[in-house]
Amino acid sequence: MVDSAWIMRTYAGHSSAKESNALFLRNLAKGQTGLSIAFDLPTQTGHDPDDSMSRGEVGKVGVSIASIEDMRQLFADIDLATMNTSMTINATAVWLYALYLAVADEQGTAREQLSGTTQNDIIKEYLSRGTYVFPPAPSLDLATDLVAFSVENTPKWNPINICSYHLQEAGATPVQEVAFALATAIAVLDSVREKTDVEFTQVVSRISFFVNAGVRFIEEMCKMKAFARLWEELLISRYGVTDSKARRFRYGVQVNSLGLTEAQPENNVQRIMLEMLAVTLAKDARARAVQLPAWNEAMGLPRPWDQQWSLRMQQVLALESDLLEYDDIFAGSTVIEAKVDQMMTSMQAELDNILELGGVVATLESGYLKGSLVASHAQRRADIESGALPIVGVNVHTNSEKSPLTDSVESTIFVVDQTVEQDRISEVQEWKRMRDPKGVATAIALLEIAAETGRGIVEASIGAAKAGVTTGEWSAVMRAVLGEYRAPTGVSDSVIHDSEEIRKVRERVAMISNNRAAPLRMLVGKPGLDGHSNGAEQIAVRARDCGFEVIYQGIRLSPQDIVSAAIAEDVDVIGLSILSGSHRTLVQEILEKLQDSDAGDIPVVVGGIIPPEDAQWLLEQGVRAVFTPRDYDATQIMNTIVDVIDA
Repeated sequence: MVDSAWIMRTYAGHSSAKESNALFLRNLAKGQTGLSIAFDLPTQTGHDPDDSMSRGEVGKVGVSIASIEDMRQLFADIDLATMNTSMTINATAVWLYALYLAVADEQGTAREQLSGTTQNDIIKEYLSRGTYVFPPAPSLDLATDLVAFSVENTPKWNPINICSYHLQEAGATPVQEVAFALATAIAVLDSVREKTDVEFTQVVSRISFFVNAGVRFIEEMCKMKAFARLWEELLISRYGVTDSKARRFRYGVQVNSLGLTEAQPENNVQRIMLEMLAVTLAKDARARAVQLPAWNEAMGLPRPWDQQWSLRMQQVLALESDLLEYDDIFAGSTVIEAKVDQMMTSMQAELDNILELGGVVATLESGYLKGSLVASHAQRRADIESGALPIVGVNVHTNSEKSPLTDSVESTIFVVDQTVEQDRISEVQEWKRMRDPKGVATAIALLEIAAETGRGIVEASIGAAKAGVTTGEWSAVMRAVLGEYRAPTGVSDSVIHDSEEIRKVRERVAMISNNRAAPLRMLVGKPGLDGHSNGAEQIAVRARDCGFEVIYQGIRLSPQDIVSAAIAEDVDVIGLSILSGSHRTLVQEILEKLQDSDAGDIPVVVGGIIPPEDAQWLLEQGVRAVFTPRDYDATQIMNTIVDVIDA
């Protein structure tokens, strides 16, 4: 008997709801069997397009959703009764879920019919993606409320998707990825059991996971087998779940993006295919849903054609190969079983350590989890730089013919129209003018009561959605009641790595510092809403390795925050990290504010996913150096920064 294929998705969404809807319909027509929605950073962090913090970020890394009207447009001509929709949303998960239900109600779809997923895993946001807003404890309460409401009202919906994917992107080893995810699952399940009266087995049966799979696909497959067995053991030993069906390990996957390279990007195609094998080859650990990145994501946003290529990879494997005709082809393999056993032992030991330290929230707040990830990522970078970890086209086999795929980088990636942001600002302002102000005020008042009492937040959010409340307004209520939070950076004060190359740069730094009678100081800044801090953290670590005094204040800083800190700390260079595509807007604003503050002599360098024409533009504006994923050697980056300072 041939097994059914997994749900096939592409992670998609950009610009406006109308444009994203057209993309969804095209993808579905190509054979995609589910939706995976990417939201822009303002939507993820609770800002309307007209908020000053949204500047440069609207519609860049996903679709902009500010109100129920946007949600109506996003799902126009899509039957929510039959669609399986995954939403990568966390801090504002309750709000996007409420908007989805409000639109489903308008379509006349019974809530019991709705199927899909809200990621709703806020813990990993403090560790990797950085789209958290509120402190950990009240954020966990919000996640718990969504789980409890969903289990009773949308029983086919997965209300939380414990997400280890982004942990691997932040440098986690397979052992850390699984242990940290299981610790998060324990925190969620303990919270649901303690704070709600919903039937616990039903809750367990709707918990799903979202994992990563790297190119070491044998190890990654063993990781998934170990993950599934540890999950079942946990449910039996800690929670006494007797229903074997409820204990099934249910997971979706996006394969690794961390390993995709800007150099020889055509090699990413085979990397993606190998990574997909990790989560499809073994029947007893096969993913329920798969979405693949595109070959050119290290260069910028993929085009629809690039996403189609990734979808076709899934379709060829599922439809043309004989993979689905067999039971688990690794059953009885002593090699595989030995590796799974070894990984399970290491994963359980790390999980036990986290629990002994107080659990996932305590180790998050203490900095243990973040520090562990930063250290693992730093080791990975060091291995790439030394050649211990070979990356074809990067540190080995770098000679290459000219690629016809990248003749023109400008046409190789998708570029969001620069008019999108202003259009969205106009649309949300018009929405606010046209809606019923009394209805909005009443809905916000009810939402405030729900937030203050901790009861009925999902119901109040649905009511607010139907009344026309915006994303920014919903989040403002939550910020006022729950507070805001800045997570530990995980950047250690100690020198972590040493090598001959690092020592040479350190000697240069010491010489210049002696000549100036003051230590060289570098401000590493993350302007805007981009929360992917891995690169900034690694540069901060390597700068300290090389003898710099480093000022790194974490993510989501305004241009004025960065300029003020640079002046107050009397820094010698500012290093900006921007991965969201908003580099033109934010860097220009920082340069202007430096000039206005008589600090235009402080050199600025920029790193991120920056197309060549944008890099040239930044240099013309006064940026002294631009680094992209092609510049993988952090020590060489630091040497170039010393050149900039010493010029």
